Amino acid sequence: MKLFKPTLVALALVSVIGCQEAKQEEQAPVLDTEVQKQAYGLGASIGMFTQRNLSQQEELGLTLDQALILRGFKDSLAGKSVIEKEEIQALMMNLEQTMKAKQQEAAAKASEANIAEGQKFLEENAKKEGVQVTESGIQYSVITEAEGEKPTATDRVKVHYRGTFISGDEFDSSHKRNQPAEFGLNQVIKGWTEAVQLMSVGSKYMFTIPSDLAYGPNGSQSIPGNSVLQFEIELLDIIKPVEAPKVGDK
Repeated sequence: MKLFKPTLVALALVSVIGCQEAKQEEQAPVLDTEVQKQAYGLGASIGMFTQRNLSQQEELGLTLDQALILRGFKDSLAGKSVIEKEEIQALMMNLEQTMKAKQQEAAAKASEANIAEGQKFLEENAKKEGVQVTESGIQYSVITEAEGEKPTATDRVKVHYRGTFISGDEFDSSHKRNQPAEFGLNQVIKGWTEAVQLMSVGSKYMFTIPSDLAYGPNGSQSIPGNSVLQFEIELLDIIKPVEAPKVGDK
């Protein structure tokens, strides 16, 4: 996560807004021309981006003094910064490294907690009516059954799906994109490779996939480590490779 691309200017803009709102309610800005709107929009964009970063820092236990941020901004604009450029760059690098370390620590704690939560969920879910468990530990229930062809591990398939955490929060959905997904079953997580082979074309299943068959302890950009995942999958088609024309065919 790159938190400091806007540097002190972006941080200061957020601080300026906060300080001004604390003192008094300002009149609405004059935005009669395109250039005025562009100027305001630039500040608003940087401000929103940086506010998210400041909130993330506070959640990780690092709160920056906004009065000093504002002072550094003003001094820099006036050419009177009390810290040299080279030292500022080093300070920002150290700050980013501190944030990365705190993020890694928080991720490790969350990953540990996910192990216990995931195991408890799997044990309780396996007891539900209609839930079956494969030898590898994948749990599934049939929403709609069909009698179509079943894919193999090397087939390419077309599916609609919705992925959620065990909390019920959605992290991905082909339905929201209004576009079915196509992929080779040997190009996805192990849980998907095994699970989709259980399905016939036209069927819809609900799968609960243990973390070791999903993204494991490291997780991914949007999936925390050791996460048990649930997928509602509808197998729409098996995509057969187009055969090359034989020599002499017209």
